[in-house]
Formats: sequence, C-alpha cells, structure tokens
Amino acid sequence: MVPLSLSSSPLTTFPLNYNNNNKKAFLFINGDQRNTSLAYYNPLSLRLSSVGMAMMMKKKKKKGFGTVCHAAPITARNLQFISSVSSLVLMFSKGTAIQKSFIVPLFALQAPVAVISWIKGEYGMWTAFLALLIRLFFFIPGELELPFLALILVIVAPYQVMNLQGTQQGAIVSLLIAGYLAFQHFSRAGSLQKSIEQGSIIATLAIVCITAVSLLLLF
Repeated sequence: MVPLSLSSSPLTTFPLNYNNNNKKAFLFINGDQRNTSLAYYNPLSLRLSSVGMAMMMKKKKKKGFGTVCHAAPITARNLQFISSVSSLVLMFSKGTAIQKSFIVPLFALQAPVAVISWIKGEYGMWTAFLALLIRLFFFIPGELELPFLALILVIVAPYQVMNLQGTQQGAIVSLLIAGYLAFQHFSRAGSLQKSIEQGSIIATLAIVCITAVSLLLLF
C-alpha cells in the first residue's frame, strides 16, 4: 500500500541569470502540478521605494510645523499710518530746524480714516476739551502744543477740507508740504552728513518717510 499525502509539495526556486535591467529571475516549480512561473526581483526598485516612503513620512512629520512667510501688502491705509506716526515723531523731534507748524495740516490730510473718526467722535471731543482746559490754566510744553493744535484742526475743519483725503488734490498738497519740509531740513542742516548725525537722524528718517509716503499716495 502506498501512503497518500494530502499536503502539497513546497515550491522549489531555482535562481537564473541576471537580465539587462539588473533583475534577478527565480523559477518556481510546484511539486505536484509541475507548474512553473517566472518572477523577477529588482533590489534597486525596493531600495527606491523604501527611500520614497521615508521621505513621505518625513514630510508628514514636518507638516503643520513649517513657517509660512508672506509679505504684507502696501496699501494706502498702511501708508497713511506710516505718515501719521512719522508726523508725530517729527513734532517731538529736536534735531531739525524746520517750521513745524506745516506738520499739522499734513497730519490732517494724511491721517487714516479710523484716526479721523476717533478724533471727531466723543472721545476726541473730550480729549480736546480737557487739553484746552489744561492749556488755559497750566503751562503746556511746546512739544505738546502741536499735537493739541492738530487735534483742534481736525475737529473744527469743514467737511470740504476733510474730503480732500484720499483724492488727487489732497495728495498734491501733501506732497508740496512734505517737499518743502524736506527742503528746509536738508538745506538748514548744511550737508547730508550732518543731517544723519546722531542728534538729527530721527528727524531725517521721519522727513524721508513723510516725503516717500506723499509721493506714493500720489500714484
């Protein structure tokens, strides 16, 4: 009697030679059915796939921790804020010999709408009223007088004047005032080197910002 085995014979592999694509071939032979199949093994493809998987995992780990850099757009509102801050700095600066009273109408023409609305609102009225009371009974330094005058000018200015904000006419007037202030500053300083000395560099930067903003708002 011949014993009957129900288990299938294991697959037997016979290595073949390498082909042109550097793929190693194996011949699989089934013990019972004598079927043959040919498969190719490429170690290079496995290595590339493992490298690709590692790079994908690395990108997933870094996702969410990267820094997104973007430049803020230069809008008319941002330019107006720069001009207002430069005007206030120039009011308090001592390193220049310009006629600072010209800064007051320049501030009124180039102040942002939010600042004008705040000054003409209830808080601005109370601020001007308290500043006027202090001015009547106490001494106010000269550096604080120009901001107070700018506050009063914006409050009492008629709407025809305030409507010049954001228009071509208002930009031309602002550029003329800024150009005149720049001419006064650099001509009275004597030279460019003296205008950027430590005592007057802040005023010089403020005047340059005012002039540049006025020129940009013109276009």
